[in-house]
Amino acid sequence: MSFCCGASMIGTNGTLKHFRTHIHNVPILFCPVCHRVEIHHMIENEYEILAEYAHGDGASEVDFIEYVEQEEQELFENCVNNENEDPMEVVTNQIDMALDLLCFAKQISDESWEQDLKRRLSVLNQRRNKLLQRRTSEGYC
Repeated sequence: MSFCCGASMIGTNGTLKHFRTHIHNVPILFCPVCHRVEIHHMIENEYEILAEYAHGDGASEVDFIEYVEQEEQELFENCVNNENEDPMEVVTNQIDMALDLLCFAKQISDESWEQDLKRRLSVLNQRRNKLLQRRTSEGYC
């Protein structure tokens, strides 16, 4: 499990750009708060090799899963959330974890960490409100 700015990162596949080459279906970790993206640590070497070869060949687009075999389930089994989950559930889990961390930060009197967590909670709350608003407008209530 990877963390970024206090939130657990979400496991998913994405498209990354290496110079002029777009590499699709790369296993990545995504931070729902600051939107930072990391290449999954278990495939970093394979990604680098494929990216260099694709760039050297002048390929504009490459599909990662065509060249590298890896069980996606194995890659994301230790992620708290993944992209296939309900977005509201993901945000709710992220808020719960941030609140737990905030309680701990208060216990150890780490005011700087408390402020960081409050900012994260604010961002997550805004995202939750947007999801609620979207569901209400789509009639999901």
